[in-house]
Amino acid sequence: MFRDLTIEQCDLHKYTLVDVRSPSEYREMTIPGSVNIPVFDDGERAEVGTLYKQVSKEVATDRGLEIFSGKLPAFIREFRKLDGEIVVFCWRGGMRSKAAATFLDLMGIKTHRILGGVRAYRHWVLNGLHSFKMEPPSFVLNGGTGSGKTAILKRLQREGYPVLDIEGLANHRGSIFGEIGLTSNNQKTFDSLLLQELMKLQESPFLLFEAESKRIGKLLLPDFLVEEKENAFHIFIEMPMKERVGHILEEYRLQEHHEEFVEAFRVIKRRIHSPVANEIEDELKQRHYGRILELLLEYYYDPRYRHMANQYPVDRRISVKVNSMEEAYQEIQKLLQAKSSFVSAQ
Repeated sequence: MFRDLTIEQCDLHKYTLVDVRSPSEYREMTIPGSVNIPVFDDGERAEVGTLYKQVSKEVATDRGLEIFSGKLPAFIREFRKLDGEIVVFCWRGGMRSKAAATFLDLMGIKTHRILGGVRAYRHWVLNGLHSFKMEPPSFVLNGGTGSGKTAILKRLQREGYPVLDIEGLANHRGSIFGEIGLTSNNQKTFDSLLLQELMKLQESPFLLFEAESKRIGKLLLPDFLVEEKENAFHIFIEMPMKERVGHILEEYRLQEHHEEFVEAFRVIKRRIHSPVANEIEDELKQRHYGRILELLLEYYYDPRYRHMANQYPVDRRISVKVNSMEEAYQEIQKLLQAKSSFVSAQ
C-alpha cells in the first residue's frame, strides 16, 4: 500500500516527484524538479470537471475511471522509466493522485503520495518565505544598466561562488525591457524557485546577488530580501557607455524583437523629456538601436541609477572603474576574496 507524506516529511531532493495533474496545471505551477505524467490531459480534465459540476460526483468519477483505465498501460510504462523512489501529487491530494498511487502500487512500483498536493506545497512555500531569516552576509552587485552584472554573476556562479540569481529565477531581466525575448515565470513558480535556492545557499559563508527593485516585471520580491539588499555591502561597476551599449545589443538582440522593444518604450515614454522621447521614436523608425540605447541610458536609466547609488552610506559601498566586463569580473573576484572568508575552489 502506498504511504501518504506531508510536505514536511517529503525531502524534495531525495524523491522522484511526479505531478499527475494536467499539462496546463503543471505549466501554471508545480514543485520544482518534478516531472509531469498526467492522469488526464486538459480536455479530459475539463470533461470530468463539467460532469462533476453539472451532473454528479458519481457520474464524474465513473467517467474519470473509464478514461484512466484506457490509458493505464501507457501510464505505467512512463513510471517504469523513472529512477529513484517515487512520490506523486495532484492539486489537493485527491482522486487523481490516489488513483495513480493505487494502480502503481498494484503494479509493484513503490510509491508515496503528498498529502494536500500542490496546494499544501504552496502554503509551505509562502510560510517559508514569510519566516525566512538570511544567515550569510550579503554582497550586492550594482551598477548602471548594461554593465554586465547578470553575466558576471552567472560566471561567478559557474565557478562555485554562492550566487542568488534572482533574474534567472524570474526569467526576467528586471527592467521595463526585461521580458524582451523571454517569458517570465509567474509569482507562484518564482516563489518556489526562490525558496528552494535560498535554502540551498543558507550555509554559505556569504551570498552574492544583483541589486533589484521590489518588483521584477510583474513579480514581487519578499520584503526580507529587499531589506537584505538595503543593508548589504554594495559593489558598484562603473563602465563606459559604449561598452554598456554593446552588452545590451548583444544580450537583447533587439533587431529580432523590434515590436516588443517599441511596446516597452511606449510604457516609459511619458517619463522621458519630450524632445528626447521624440528623438527616440524617430530613431526607432530607422532601427538605430545603438543611438536609442545611448539616449535611454543618458536620459532615463543613468539619472535613476545615480539617485539610487547616492542612497547608500560610503562605508557600505565601493566602486570599481573598468573598461570591460572581463576587468569587472577580475576586480569583483578580488573584492570578494578580500572582504569575505570565502576561498574559491580552483
